[in-house]
Amino acid sequence: MASNSRKKEDNQHMASFIDPNQLDLEDQVVAINRVTKVVKGGRRLRFAAIAIVGDKNGHVGFATGKAQEVPEAIRKAVDAAKKSLIEVPIVGTTIPHEVIGHFGAGEVLLKPAEEGSGVAAGGAIRSVMELAGIADITSKSLGRNTPINMIRATMDGLTQLRTREQVAELRGVSASSLED
Repeated sequence: MASNSRKKEDNQHMASFIDPNQLDLEDQVVAINRVTKVVKGGRRLRFAAIAIVGDKNGHVGFATGKAQEVPEAIRKAVDAAKKSLIEVPIVGTTIPHEVIGHFGAGEVLLKPAEEGSGVAAGGAIRSVMELAGIADITSKSLGRNTPINMIRATMDGLTQLRTREQVAELRGVSASSLED
């Protein structure tokens, strides 16, 4: 039953397509892996790249690209990431509330932080936060910390975020009636 509600939630996010051509996007390559396939004649080398794109103003996306050359893998990853943009609610310079994102064996705890405290996150999580435009946040990696799992868990957490106004609308009450 829980999986059905998750699918509906994912479909809602898919319905709101963000046009990458209208945004000033920056990209960052997080990881490049060399992958080999053993065939009859020997080993076949390919490369897999993970890229994150964002406008530093509440829009961020990620994707992987695979090719026989590194630049081509990066280009494919960036192009695919532009198609997977999500909108992140930002309150001031941080996120509206604490959230835990899950993917596979990886979990990411994201906590709002005081203004001026900076991004307390490591590796791939830091890249996602900076390109999303979140300047003050504390994060903790729980479980496995492979870059792709951390990015996917972080993006899962970011899609769960709701502003006070969104929560009030879902509950059918005014935003001022919600308490902290």
